[in-house]
Amino acid sequence: MYSLSQIAELVDGEVQGDKDTPINSMAPLDCAGEGAISFCAQRKFLSQLKSCQATAVLVKQADAHLVSQTAIVVADPYLAFAQISQLFDWRKAIKSGIADNVFHNQATVSKSAQVCSGVSIGEGSIIGENCYLGANTVIGNNCIIGEGTRLEANVTLYDGVKIGERCLVHASAVIGADGFGFAKKSLGWQKIHQLGSVVIGNDVEIGAGTTIDRGALSDTIIGNGVKLDNQVQIAHNVKLGDYTAIAGCTAVAGSAKIGENCTIAGLVGITGHLEVAAGSHITAMSLVSHSIKEAGVYSSGSAIDKHQNWKKNVVRFKSLDALAKRVKKLDNAVEVLLSKEDKSKA
Repeated sequence: MYSLSQIAELVDGEVQGDKDTPINSMAPLDCAGEGAISFCAQRKFLSQLKSCQATAVLVKQADAHLVSQTAIVVADPYLAFAQISQLFDWRKAIKSGIADNVFHNQATVSKSAQVCSGVSIGEGSIIGENCYLGANTVIGNNCIIGEGTRLEANVTLYDGVKIGERCLVHASAVIGADGFGFAKKSLGWQKIHQLGSVVIGNDVEIGAGTTIDRGALSDTIIGNGVKLDNQVQIAHNVKLGDYTAIAGCTAVAGSAKIGENCTIAGLVGITGHLEVAAGSHITAMSLVSHSIKEAGVYSSGSAIDKHQNWKKNVVRFKSLDALAKRVKKLDNAVEVLLSKEDKSKA
């Protein structure tokens, strides 16, 4: 339970109404009830303010007059919502103690860490202060986990993985598995052993089921503040710049370098050994097959259409090369005719 003044202080906002109003939850405008705080970040939702049953609402100054209930006026309601959400997180506070686990006698586990049932910790690994290791998490040899980092249930860290401070890794993420490295033989494939590791910065969040492969020789690098959604694939030797965010089911191939402050939407494919400029945004289901040198918004692929139209267009797509050649041939012929006409006039 928090007072409105406490919440306002957290988000540098101004209370409109009773500062002592108690808040015990957060909810969307259309289903918020008594004790909840909601937010209105886009003008298309302003109409919901009249019927909203929330005890308080986060709004911009320009929209404050539309709120009949208590409000907190902030510059960016969506950012304020994100900041406040930490107050109501479902995770319990860290409770020090070690359950019945299996860990190597050469591992170092801080006394303030919470280690749940079934955790395995390898030789030489170091678990920092106030860490949380969820049930059945497996940590290989010589891993380092920074202060305040939380690994949910069934997370697997292969040997040598380093994770910074205040990170959150969701259930069933796998960090440090072998990169997809094979050399073609006359019959079959020769495995290229992956000798690097994974180094993750501070304040990183990694979604459930996400995989980050270890480097082939040097390390795979995840910068500070990076946010990865569920089921994202990061291949070997990828480098993600600070504060880049990647949405679900995106795959980044080996040795790609993604700059700082990029946003990559869901189901994007990024091929290997290319670079994406800092500050770039890539829209959903795009294929990035060459380097992006300049920040901007980039898209590829075709939008959804009625099935019959789509089938017709697919056939036409196959004819584009031949059509382009015909157009070029006709263009050259026109140039010749115009040239002859000009000469005859002369």
